Amino acid sequence: MSIFCRKFLNSRLNIKQALLSKSCLLCGGAAQSDFCSPCGDSLPHLPPHYCPVCALPATESRVCGACLANPPAFHLGLAAVNYAFPVDALLHSLKYQKNLAIAPVLADLLVRRIDAGALPDFIVPMPLHPVRLRERGFNQALEIARRVSKRLDIPLLPAICRRVKDTPSQTGLPWKERGKNIRDAFACETDLSGKRIAMLDDVMTTGSTLNELAKILRKCGAAHISGWVVARTLSGDS
Repeated sequence: MSIFCRKFLNSRLNIKQALLSKSCLLCGGAAQSDFCSPCGDSLPHLPPHYCPVCALPATESRVCGACLANPPAFHLGLAAVNYAFPVDALLHSLKYQKNLAIAPVLADLLVRRIDAGALPDFIVPMPLHPVRLRERGFNQALEIARRVSKRLDIPLLPAICRRVKDTPSQTGLPWKERGKNIRDAFACETDLSGKRIAMLDDVMTTGSTLNELAKILRKCGAAHISGWVVARTLSGDS
């Protein structure tokens, strides 16, 4: 994976210019889209078989034993890629360096994985608490969701769910603590009876955050809930 040179990626000072010039976002070479063919082929793609609920690798594309024994509140989990380099670097650049031009790139990776024959009625981006939103200045999940909504012509509901609990970041917490940390963090009063909802977030690690939001959507009457993420962390303790 030498083409994914960290030094080069970190030295890109104007990602928007790279996108507008149709050069590869990773290596700078000529490209017809966001990535040249070699870089696109070398992205950290998910294995061919994975659980359709938690999106973790499996020997067959069937619901895994863990999801059968303890089903989450959402029915389907879908990820575009594995949370590994260079996708992790792109997500970090979006979230912490405010490179908003990366959001459509990540959204397009997700769009390619979505079954156009089974689209939901609405997309609900993962909400940020107002404190975190003021600190960051934007919600990365919403920025990605805008592009997905436009590409698939699915209405976006960015304000029906609220994050009412300013919890510590899930990053760095032991995975067994994450469900407790995010408990009762969301609120929603919109009637979603019979609707198919896709929650959208940037990364899924243990699934605790998606699961907690899905519980609220089910209480509002949602009939089918999917969790769409750009990247899936394949090791549960990360």
